[in-house]
Amino acid sequence: MNLAFGFPMGQGGNAPDLPGSLRAEPRLSRWLQFSTDGHVTITPGKVEIGQGILTALAQIAADELDVAPERVRMQAASTPGSPNEGVTSGSLSIQESGVAIRHACAEARAIHLALAAQRAGVAAEALRVEDGVFVRADGVAIGSYWAQAEEVPLEVEARGDVPPKAATARRVVGHSAARLDLPDKVFGLPRYLHDMRLPGMLHARMVRPPARAARLLALREGPLPGDAAVFREGSVLAVVASEEWAAEAGAARVTARAQWERREALPDENDLLAWLEATPAQRSEVARHDEPAPPGVHSVSARFFRPFLAHGSIGTSCAVARWQDEAVEVWTHSQGIYNLRADLVIVLGLPAERIMVRHMEGAGCYGHNGADDVALDAVLVARAHPGRPVRVLWSRAEELAWSPHSPAGLAEVEAAVDAEGMLCRWRMAARGNGHSSRPGRAKDPTLLSAAYLDPPFNLPVAIDAPLAGGGGGQRNAVPSYRVPSLDVSMHRLLEMPIRSSALRGLGALLNVWATESVMDELAERSGQDPVAFRLRHLEDHPRAAAVLREAAAMCSWPRQSAEEGVGTGIAVARYKNSGGWCAVAAEVEAAELVRVRHLWIAADVGEAINPDGVINQIEGGAIQATSIALKEAVHFDRLNITSDSWDAYPVLRFSEVPAVEVRLIGPPDAPPLGAGEPSLGPTIAAIAGGIHAALGIRPRAMPFTPDNLAAAME
Repeated sequence: MNLAFGFPMGQGGNAPDLPGSLRAEPRLSRWLQFSTDGHVTITPGKVEIGQGILTALAQIAADELDVAPERVRMQAASTPGSPNEGVTSGSLSIQESGVAIRHACAEARAIHLALAAQRAGVAAEALRVEDGVFVRADGVAIGSYWAQAEEVPLEVEARGDVPPKAATARRVVGHSAARLDLPDKVFGLPRYLHDMRLPGMLHARMVRPPARAARLLALREGPLPGDAAVFREGSVLAVVASEEWAAEAGAARVTARAQWERREALPDENDLLAWLEATPAQRSEVARHDEPAPPGVHSVSARFFRPFLAHGSIGTSCAVARWQDEAVEVWTHSQGIYNLRADLVIVLGLPAERIMVRHMEGAGCYGHNGADDVALDAVLVARAHPGRPVRVLWSRAEELAWSPHSPAGLAEVEAAVDAEGMLCRWRMAARGNGHSSRPGRAKDPTLLSAAYLDPPFNLPVAIDAPLAGGGGGQRNAVPSYRVPSLDVSMHRLLEMPIRSSALRGLGALLNVWATESVMDELAERSGQDPVAFRLRHLEDHPRAAAVLREAAAMCSWPRQSAEEGVGTGIAVARYKNSGGWCAVAAEVEAAELVRVRHLWIAADVGEAINPDGVINQIEGGAIQATSIALKEAVHFDRLNITSDSWDAYPVLRFSEVPAVEVRLIGPPDAPPLGAGEPSLGPTIAAIAGGIHAALGIRPRAMPFTPDNLAAAME
């Protein structure tokens, strides 16, 4: 073991046992560097997508190092300048990146203190750190991170045996902090990738085919505005110009001049349920046990359907690329820069070290939208214009119709309670496409334009992560409630006519709604209060029971309305059965349309690094879930997606946003859990319960529109 400054500095060789993302990237210098000017730079591999993660990570670093938050500089992720933390997804950034930064900073602090103590001839335990300055017990300063910045090597691997601070000793974490990213956005400064302008920049607009299954046959020549020119590679078509208006106007003209061979390849939207049932699928057992159980006295058998969903990012996807000397630099708002690079390696045939990917903030998206696709678009056009940076901006129609969609799904549940009113049997089968077509996970690229090159790449069929990794279509399919006889299966479709991938919550949107709806029905049939019924089955899950009780108290359950057509539903779930706990009560007004008046939410995400940020995440997820529940569905014909505008794909308006109350009840000394997704499933389920309380209808299909509710009545 290499000893320096009285501190073991050698390679630990124990990376598999390290916490969070330190397992994959154990070298301390990959996570932080001190500078002589009084700052510490933190270099996470997770990215800011509007969720406030960089603020929370800065709080963790400031607390563990005992420096003022103003001294912390957060560096945007890049390849190879940042740790490879995979994808920013799954509500895992605090659990993976935050924990890694906490432990890396703890070790860096110990290394610096060891040097200062050695020089001062005192024990390291006799020193304290005050805003980066090392102070003896008598108040005399003997050094600082900044003075030792060039002397202390952090080019060593974390060892994992330096404990971070106890929760009670933290002073920055656990308190609401101002978001680092918001001032620029509020005051309109050029922070977004979309604002980026480089000398000599070209602008490009893509020309998409009139069908998913299409091949470009011919292109009539004709004048184009300004200096606009056509880019074509196989069936990938674009117009490039030095001015943005010329590229956009030219793309409209080229669209009219292109001749395509096309064929029908999409299912019949009017018979989507039959397509889900008939398409070949791979069955997998999610969970199963069959203990002795009393016979069922009351039973429920129900099917729940959800349509394809779009991300509906308010800003459209954008990327900038510059090709030079057989290398390319890409600026992107991708959620997985290393994964994107892996797919670019396959498409371009370049070694990874010739592709630099830099993250910049862009159109926020919780899931896999067009950010990766537009990056390939920009790279392909840039390759044809070496030395010139090329900026590609997608249109609203492209964003809604051509980015990956969240897959349609079907959940079938059969459940029963015994004579004592306890669950005795639960059967569930979930069916649909997989929830991940993200780049970097298959031998073929998943990027849109790769399928239209000559020769084309075959886009892989979407997969699901294993349940231990959070799952996909099977996410939250296993109920948290105690039941002796359980059989849960997943049927992942092996054909993918509509490109499917991750959207916030994945399969939990359908599965939590199905589970909680059946629990409501079983409670009603056995003459039990829905909250009391759930609590009887949550004795092994005290934190789930705690958020349920809290949400019930917040809404004064049982909440009875004197108004006709107004009702309240309630639901609870632990996200992924391993993340944060969340319970939601929803007051619903059902008139000509369904409107959600009020949401009461209790959440337990363990240690809340930035409580205000956590509340924003929980509230934002619930509002998005309200929009999904009431309005959203992708429409298509046999050729293409037709819901390519806000008129055809409506989302919740500001005037329709319910009042939301959020209460955090997690123990502050518990490990931190993600906050971005736990509220979505329970919100949809609570709205469905509120509709039943208001109208006596059990919704069976999303969205909860008048047509779908009328079908449920029938």
